[in-house]
Parts: sequence; C-alpha cells; structure tokens
Amino acid sequence: MLFPVKSAFGEYIGGFYNSLSPTTKGMTEFASRGLSKSIVWAPSRMVDTVQDMLSAWQRNDTDGTPTHPPDLPVMIAAMANDYTSTGRDVTRQITSDDELLVIFPDDVKERAFGVKVAAGDIRAQVAIFSHDEPTAKALAAQFALYIDSISNRRFYAKYEFAGYELEWPVQIEAPDVVAVPSPTESKNMAILAIDITLRASSPLFNAPKEGEPNDGKGTPGSDDDPAGYPVVVQVNSTREDTI
Repeated sequence: MLFPVKSAFGEYIGGFYNSLSPTTKGMTEFASRGLSKSIVWAPSRMVDTVQDMLSAWQRNDTDGTPTHPPDLPVMIAAMANDYTSTGRDVTRQITSDDELLVIFPDDVKERAFGVKVAAGDIRAQVAIFSHDEPTAKALAAQFALYIDSISNRRFYAKYEFAGYELEWPVQIEAPDVVAVPSPTESKNMAILAIDITLRASSPLFNAPKEGEPNDGKGTPGSDDDPAGYPVVVQVNSTREDTI
C-alpha cells in the first residue's frame, strides 16, 4: 500500500538531482556521476542511524563491490517503519462506513468501485555525506530550495486498479528544512541529516467478489477487469393525478 509512496519519493528526489547547480568541486563530481550512484536507498530500519546508512553503502557500493574509501558526496534516503494516521484537524480518512463508490473518468464501462482512503504521515530521512563541509552544506541548501518551490510541495504516487493507473497526492508536511549535523568518528567527513514528513493519501479500491451482486460489466474477482457494483442509473416515474 505504501510502496507507491516510496517509489514516488524516489522520483521526487531524482527531480532534485536534475536541478542541481554545482558550486563546489565535490558537487560537480556528484552531479556528473549519475543519479543511481549519487542518491541511494537505505533500509527503513536505518532511519535515525545515519552512520549505519553509510556503513551499509560502503559494504556494497552501487557497482556491487566494496568501495574504500567511498565515492563522496552521496545522499542516502530512507523511510521509517512506523506509520501515523494524519490528524483529524488536517483531513479525515474515508472508511468502509462511508460506503463511497467511484467511477474512473477514463473507464468506458463506467463501472462503480468501492474505495477507502488511508491518510497517513510517513517519516523519511535524507542524509548527506561529504568529505568537505562546504559541499554538504551546499547540497542541503539546494535541497531546501527545491522543497521550498511551490510546485515541489507535493508529488503524486501511482496506484493501479482494474487496469488503470491513478495518481494520488503526497504532500511535504513542512517545506522548512533543517539539516542537522550527525556525529562521526571520521575526521574528514561531514554528515547532515534532514527529516521530512510525507503526508500521503493511499486509496484502497474494491470490487464485487465472485458470487456477489455486480453490474455484469466485467469478471467478478478479476484483478485486471473486475465487475463493478450495481448502481441505479435511471428512474422512470409515471404519475397520474386524480381528483
């Protein structure tokens, strides 16, 4: 359910990489190295343990072989294992009690599917590792500038259902970026950690199962072409007034 959010956040960070304006020698090398070798994912358990992120990356660099010393600077992103429902003062979730039916605009069959929507806050972290402090700060500053752009305050996660791809918004909770120095035993290493909260709305679609009432416009139980729920599309009324 949350993998589309992670995938979309990866594309979002890729947009930042493509927007870089190198201001140091380290940034120039970083920007020319290629996205896959400059910004990588860490296991979610490593959120808040940035030194472990670097150690894991060093053990298996992007070429699949140990690298000592590693190619720096590098940015390592992670999403936490925990999950928090978004506060009701911000939005509300759509539960089964709402009995909400939707029809996809592009669905020529005009089928009605059920939908629930989970609204959650997801913790993410981006750690910047560099041999020199100016490069680390420059990357953090440009990342903050990227997030502060109104057009970058949100991005869209892609979900698939009934053969259709649907985009749902993920919002950056606060565009203010605080890059916090992280302790390190290395004398020539600068580490800055940036915490981000992703406010995501994740849809959970459903359709009639085999044997349940349906509209006959698909195959009940199918993932690619399910039938929709029966709905009333027209009511004819014949009225006779009598005295």
